[in-house]
Amino acid sequence: MQKNLRYIANMLPLLVLLTASYVHAQGAGYLNQPLNSSFSTIPAFIAGFLKALVMIALPIISLFIVYTGFLFVKARGKPTELATAKRAFFYVMIGAVLILAAWLIANLIGNTVSQLLPS
Repeated sequence: MQKNLRYIANMLPLLVLLTASYVHAQGAGYLNQPLNSSFSTIPAFIAGFLKALVMIALPIISLFIVYTGFLFVKARGKPTELATAKRAFFYVMIGAVLILAAWLIANLIGNTVSQLLPS
């Protein structure tokens, strides 16, 4: 049993190399760019990434705001639970400000640089 496993482990890299050379022979010898052509530069990629981050984070932030609202309702005036709800709300707001500020700063820097460069 161990001999068979050792044989398979030794032959696996050879199989991968043979498969890769077969696949390479099927193509024209070039790779297509996996990114969209609008993300061909690093600043454009960072701006697109931050835009996607904001689009994903906004619904999550709104859900966490609703969750902290439930924490406030559940606290019913108990000081320890109110402190927990206030801390959770504070952290949600800090996270929202950080994400939106990163997107805003990236857009401001990108627009400034694009205005400075000759067209």
